[in-house]
Amino acid sequence: MGKKDKSQRPEASMDQAAILRLFKERAKPLTLKEVLHGLGGYKQHKAKVTHLLDQLVEAGRLINLKGAWGLPDSMNMVTGRLEIQRSGVGFVICDDKRRKDIFINPRDFGEAWHGDRVAIVVTRQRGPSCEGRVVRVLERQNPHLPCRVERRIRQGFYLCRPTDPRHKHALLLELEPGVDAPTLGDVLTLAAGEKLDEQLYAGELIEALGNENDVSVQERLVKLNHGVPGPFPQSCLDQAAGLPSVPGEADFAGRKDMRDAGFVTIDGVKARDFDDAILVEAAGKGYRLWVAIADVGHYVPEGSALDREAMERGNSYYFPQSVEPMFPEALSNGLCSLNPGVARLAMVVETDYSQDGHPGESRFYPAVIQSKARLTYSQVNRALLLGDEAERAAISHVMPMLETAEKLARAIRARRSERGSLDFDLPEPEILFNLQGEAEDIRPRVRHFGHQIIEEFMIAANEAVARFLTAHKAPLPYRIHPEPDPDKLETLFGVLKRTDIGLKLPATPSIESLQSLLAQVEGTEMEFLANRLMLRSMMQAKYNTSNQGHFGLASECYCHFTSPIRRYADLMVHRGLKAVLAKQEAPVPAKRMQAVCEHISQRERVAMEAEREILKRITVLFMRDKVGQTFDGVISSLADFGFWVELTQVMAEGMVRLSTLTDDYYALFPERQELLGQHTGRRFRLGQAVRVELTDVQLGRLEVNLKLAEDGGVQGLPRKQHGKLTAPRPTRNGDAPRPGGGRKPAGKAKSKGGYFGQTKGAAKKPKGRGKKSD
Repeated sequence: MGKKDKSQRPEASMDQAAILRLFKERAKPLTLKEVLHGLGGYKQHKAKVTHLLDQLVEAGRLINLKGAWGLPDSMNMVTGRLEIQRSGVGFVICDDKRRKDIFINPRDFGEAWHGDRVAIVVTRQRGPSCEGRVVRVLERQNPHLPCRVERRIRQGFYLCRPTDPRHKHALLLELEPGVDAPTLGDVLTLAAGEKLDEQLYAGELIEALGNENDVSVQERLVKLNHGVPGPFPQSCLDQAAGLPSVPGEADFAGRKDMRDAGFVTIDGVKARDFDDAILVEAAGKGYRLWVAIADVGHYVPEGSALDREAMERGNSYYFPQSVEPMFPEALSNGLCSLNPGVARLAMVVETDYSQDGHPGESRFYPAVIQSKARLTYSQVNRALLLGDEAERAAISHVMPMLETAEKLARAIRARRSERGSLDFDLPEPEILFNLQGEAEDIRPRVRHFGHQIIEEFMIAANEAVARFLTAHKAPLPYRIHPEPDPDKLETLFGVLKRTDIGLKLPATPSIESLQSLLAQVEGTEMEFLANRLMLRSMMQAKYNTSNQGHFGLASECYCHFTSPIRRYADLMVHRGLKAVLAKQEAPVPAKRMQAVCEHISQRERVAMEAEREILKRITVLFMRDKVGQTFDGVISSLADFGFWVELTQVMAEGMVRLSTLTDDYYALFPERQELLGQHTGRRFRLGQAVRVELTDVQLGRLEVNLKLAEDGGVQGLPRKQHGKLTAPRPTRNGDAPRPGGGRKPAGKAKSKGGYFGQTKGAAKKPKGRGKKSD
């Protein structure tokens, strides 16, 4: 028998399932050579097998043992990402999504830092709760850390601490001769070297960022702490540079020419990328709505350098003074921005509506449009809603269309409300800067129905595309929002039953009664309390290839289509829509798409956390010169060690620790959302108005510390704060109420081995304020 031709050998057996079977059959760790031999492969298959092994490690199905691989279960190991809370305790978010988070006591961190990918052994299990110990650091999340210069040790040596307070170690920097000496408060990027002592590592200077009082420095360090991507790779810039500055006649082929149609864009004053335009006309007894979205996919082929980088980023990242876009500015602010007076390629959703806002037939097609006006929300508000004659005259050529658009938007919103959509509307903070880049004020962002017009039309377009693709059985990344957590829903109704509206609540908590509850408390003293508790009962919206509905919008079928410039999910939906219209196969199979959904959902969480942190940092800087001042506020969260207060004069939040209350011992009753004095009977409850004094701020720990003012025991619930007190609204692109609430504060569930069984985030303040989600 002749020698087998390696090039003819089939590779069908070389997949993840085959590798896992091999490990189970051999029942021991295997080297790459042993895996290759076991699969019947050759040297030319080495790269492919290595890639498959890396994928299995990333998924938590195998663990890398430095030269070999093994099955985690066989070694009683679990892999995942270590997340350290500000309280000091940690949790491992398991790679295997079937496992719940595992509690890690600080003494069991080993050499691991916050964010590291680790291997742990489970040391204790009680029911669904587990406690573990880190046995190996598999991957450092941040080998380079932004650090604050704390003090000079001696000539040329400086003690530095990471700016992220979840990193508990310090670094000792030895400066090279000739390098400018830093000053206290400077922020440096350091590479951690060898371990010198317990919680002390050698540090190598990578870059000096500047002084911590500079907002741009704070933005930079937040980006580094969260792994927010920075400059684009050269391959992306080269591809973007090769694109035309304007579309040409060849690009118009096969497109509907709508350059004469009266499309307009409506965005914020500071917006530079305009990815959606609208047009509304009366049609018989109803309306016809056109939503045109920039055709990013025309310029970004799947698998290209721009596409790979966009998928890795997942979305754009917005900061008060900067943005890290998903695409280079040549696309996001130029070729794919629907600027007025220039031809632009778009994907259009055209939908008929009845007079009362019910959708009829929808049509989808590629087009070329030319926006007739770049409008701002404030312009629309003045002209359309306030009737400002000067403003109406300035945009008279689009006023008839805007008046029709308002009528349709109100009808659509009324219909959406009828079906059970929850319109949460907590104020978003707007930071005002002076010419020196310093925060002058943090106030609620002004909102009016001009914003809602666009939001309603974007929701409508997203739903129309989702229904169309679902009807054609095309895989797509649905935007899903599960129903509220039943336990948290029960807590919500349990607390409210002890209030003045208790008798009006249903005997059994139900998700159907949430909308009526919002309407019932609107404008009353109970509005703050009800909205906060309801917000915390909400689950997190995410992407999934399985259609599970969107609870917040009461939508049975929903996706994101309207922002392909800044969300990769929308770009995938655009490609899926084009494939169906062209009667082609889906560009991305469902199995691969699900992996992308998980990735972009994770990147969205990174963006949210980074945005939340930079707001906190700017708030601390803003409050620094206000120590000693007195503020009115509202209790926004409770814990067993104190309570958080939202200030009414500025959109800032701080904490009153129980250690500052000397009149009594206080105990937390979470079922009543109340702190109660054991002897005086004095109560502090969610939503209570208080007067507080700012005692100090700590930028390193991101703390704003308060104490009750001498006359601060104000009782009662506020009727209003920052205007209307409701929870997060659907945003411009129609996402849900954000699950603004993290996990409920809880007491420490002690065990012999530490805080076994403690709820993740127990010592962490619930995220109270609503977030811009899209």
